[in-house]
Amino acid sequence: MSSPDALATVTATLRHLLLDAATTVSTKPPSIARVGEVGEQINIFLYSTHYNSAFSNFPLPGEARNGENAHPPLPLVLNYLITAYGANDDDISGQQLMGRAMSILHDHPLLGKADIEGITPDSGLQRQIERVRITPYTLSLDDMTKLWTSLHSAEYRLSTGYQVSVVLIESKLTNSAPLPVLKRGEQDRGANVTAAPSPSITGLRFPNQKPGAEFGDKITILGDHLGSDNIVIRFQHPLLFDPADPSKLKPIDLLPEPERSDTEMTVKLPAQADDVDVGSKWPAGFYALSLVIQRPDLPTWTSNALAMPLCPKIQSIAPISAPAGNVVLTLECLPQILPDQRVLLLFGDRTIKADSIVTPANPSAFTTLTFTVDNAEARVTPYVLRLRIDGADSIPVDFSGDTPKFADNQKVTIT
Repeated sequence: MSSPDALATVTATLRHLLLDAATTVSTKPPSIARVGEVGEQINIFLYSTHYNSAFSNFPLPGEARNGENAHPPLPLVLNYLITAYGANDDDISGQQLMGRAMSILHDHPLLGKADIEGITPDSGLQRQIERVRITPYTLSLDDMTKLWTSLHSAEYRLSTGYQVSVVLIESKLTNSAPLPVLKRGEQDRGANVTAAPSPSITGLRFPNQKPGAEFGDKITILGDHLGSDNIVIRFQHPLLFDPADPSKLKPIDLLPEPERSDTEMTVKLPAQADDVDVGSKWPAGFYALSLVIQRPDLPTWTSNALAMPLCPKIQSIAPISAPAGNVVLTLECLPQILPDQRVLLLFGDRTIKADSIVTPANPSAFTTLTFTVDNAEARVTPYVLRLRIDGADSIPVDFSGDTPKFADNQKVTIT
């Protein structure tokens, strides 16, 4: 593959080819190309580059064998503007010059090793696996006008466009080549295969049609082949790390409820009544919920995962009534908020950042937050509050009656 110097090598190679058409071949911006020149002149201007997507995702053949990791090259397409200037800026002379230049490029649709080698210090362009192609590129009148207008002081002269592709610039990242495999599994048995279908998850259902889960909820897991034994439900949060190895996430595993079918199973989240420090063990936010399957004489494997929001819960709000103006609100919430979590208060239709967040060391205590609501306006109906932690909103709804309603302890009245 080529080095980053390959761009300059392409331009220098085009200049060398076009020396057969004119004695003066420059590689300057058109705005200054004609400065000090009066004779016949061809100017080569590289005005843009873009990716060739066909080479952008995979390494080139021969760069890596099976099991090795190689990085794809930087594949570039170069867009050139070729401009012809006649002697003393005569149009007839310029048109003759343009004809000779286009004829030369037409006869060189592919740049060979002999065309490239020796033009500039070795860039590796002549050794890349893909040949470099020169193709006429038609610029519309609108595109040509925009291009020349962007050159400010340049006066338009007869020009044509060409594309040169593809230039494959080698990545500077180091490839990895692991040692060959000597034994495939215990006693070289190879892959473990089971004919039994694997459980999979297709959806989650929360009580009372809630948009997310809260502590103490029973979550219904929908899927296929869920009736088998030896299934554990795994919850993974991006901020729950293993104390023994802080570089690894620590999952939470729960057993499903005994009642299940082939398409449904349920799992109960812990409640504070069952576990006083649940608020420190289960941070709010989105969890990846998956199934861990362990069958006799087979290694453990994991099903697909679905996102499960664990919603925070506002325990108290003070004051619940305040005069219009700047209002400072103090909230207590569960679960406890971790240092790296993003917190917002949704006050009616406004989002407000926290002034302070205090999480006590006691794992069973609530986190205390303060918010300043600027220019809170008085209105007849109370404002409904929601707490958003890492994208999961608290649910300010009372489901205890026959009809759901906004919970009275999640409202603030501005008088």
